[in-house]
Amino acid sequence: MKKLLMTAMFVATCVGLMNAQTTQKQIVEEGGTGPFKSEVVGDASCPGFTVYRPQNLKEIVAKQGALPVIVYANGACFNNNVEMRLLLSEVASHGYVAAAIGPYDEADVMAQWRGVLRSAYPETKGEVIMANGEKILPLTAEEIKARQEEQAKQREMAAKNAKKAKKGKNQQPATPQFSTYPKMLLEVLDWLTDQNAAAGSEYYHCLDLDHVAAMGQSCGGAQVLGVAHDPRIKTCVMLNSGIGDMEMMGSTKESLKNLHTPMFYMIGGPGDIAYSNAQKDYERIADNIPIVMLNSKDGHSGTYYEKHGGNYAIAVVKWLDWQLKGQVGQSALFLDDEYLRMKFPEWQGVRKNF
Repeated sequence: MKKLLMTAMFVATCVGLMNAQTTQKQIVEEGGTGPFKSEVVGDASCPGFTVYRPQNLKEIVAKQGALPVIVYANGACFNNNVEMRLLLSEVASHGYVAAAIGPYDEADVMAQWRGVLRSAYPETKGEVIMANGEKILPLTAEEIKARQEEQAKQREMAAKNAKKAKKGKNQQPATPQFSTYPKMLLEVLDWLTDQNAAAGSEYYHCLDLDHVAAMGQSCGGAQVLGVAHDPRIKTCVMLNSGIGDMEMMGSTKESLKNLHTPMFYMIGGPGDIAYSNAQKDYERIADNIPIVMLNSKDGHSGTYYEKHGGNYAIAVVKWLDWQLKGQVGQSALFLDDEYLRMKFPEWQGVRKNF
């Protein structure tokens, strides 16, 4: 029964029996700052995912060759990738095709981030200004008190409902809300592989499947660790994430033993709730696995709400250009402390096994 349920979920998420068929499309921040202006795409043959890719894909591939691939998992393991829209759009503009968990959604990116930032204002950052120029201020004492009172009411109501449910005789348990799972990263990679081989597909011979990155933010990083053993994955990018001594999405510190590719951790410093877990990961990763960890002062929300994904997007592009495109010059940010201080004076970097 469980196997049938998982199969049904996959079919609903990504129907791989038809060629790719773009049904929805948008351009974010004029397509990014890279040499290939990007677009955000919803596809009828894979409705559970969103694709970030260069515009005029086939024309670009004809000139540049097939493009490397990224599979991406969201913070909080949400089934929605809008919060990372600015970064993923920017990365795609540098010549990548990224498939992110979560159906196509035209929700307002800034509206999504406004609430996130006010809930977890990074104390290590002087001020927070979003891509639209809006300045976000921390919650006032009155707002914090009101929020705490509302949360207390919600807990009280939940407790009452639980008691009622316990007394109810033929009451069925509530159906759990659909959540994402690590294997979705491999399932969408399978879909991309099929599309790359299917004559008539929008992605036919457009994808360089020998150069694939798995990337995730926060809980999405745990999902990356859950599939990092797959030999098709050539590098992993962990954004504000680390497993430490936790168990999340089926991943534990034992998952670190399955790593076989270079690892990049981009962390928001001590103000990042993932900071201590990431430090433990760094110490535990085996001596045959190259790993770089950069720490900023941006906290758990990074710079994803800034124009074109901010400095985090710059670092991600440099890592991918180095690891997936063989552009050795991009390695300076990760291997040269002097260069790192020059580019990002407030960042700290460590590395091993290079």
